[in-house]
Amino acid sequence: MQDRDRWRFLQGLFLFNDERATANLLWRIEREHEGRINFRILREFMEKNSVERQPLVRIIADCLMPNHFHLILEELVEKGITKFMHKLGTGYAMYFNKKYERVGSLFQGRFKAVRVGDDDYLKNLLVYINVVNPAELLEPGLKEEGLKDVEAVMNFAKDFGWSTNQEYLGLRDSPIVDKGVVSTLFASPAEYEDFVRMVLLTKKVDSIIPVLGRA
Repeated sequence: MQDRDRWRFLQGLFLFNDERATANLLWRIEREHEGRINFRILREFMEKNSVERQPLVRIIADCLMPNHFHLILEELVEKGITKFMHKLGTGYAMYFNKKYERVGSLFQGRFKAVRVGDDDYLKNLLVYINVVNPAELLEPGLKEEGLKDVEAVMNFAKDFGWSTNQEYLGLRDSPIVDKGVVSTLFASPAEYEDFVRMVLLTKKVDSIIPVLGRA
């Protein structure tokens, strides 16, 4: 998967999160910008064209890894998560199959969902998705062996552009992300960063990994 494919996936996260059809918007953005896409282009296109949206979910966090992805979603309409995941999976598979001249499904099986029951779990889950998951690229054995260098992991996650860690650190403003209730759980980016460090140092994230699975 190339960076352009990853940007297309992020674009899909935003545009497929709508009760209405979005294929025309995808085509218009690609035509106007010759296939280029970034958060600025996406935001300016939506503002310029006064596009009204009816979101299916609130995308609180995302992380795009080489062979899988994680999302924290809040459902906004009945069966919104199921509808959104179907649109995202179908739409991205059509793009990927056309580009790479392949056929068939792209994602294996139905998506796996875990209900978030309380604020503490939500905060720890955010750290797992934004920081620990990307850190596997730096320390491949961290789930089995534990973190070796907390500061190196935090710096790696800070520079990693395919999760929402930069949004929570106050370094980037993505039109995809709506922090929702999480915005009330951290008073500032510095408080979020301190919480991440505490979770990594105390290994509290270990309690999340078995629930999510060791994919």
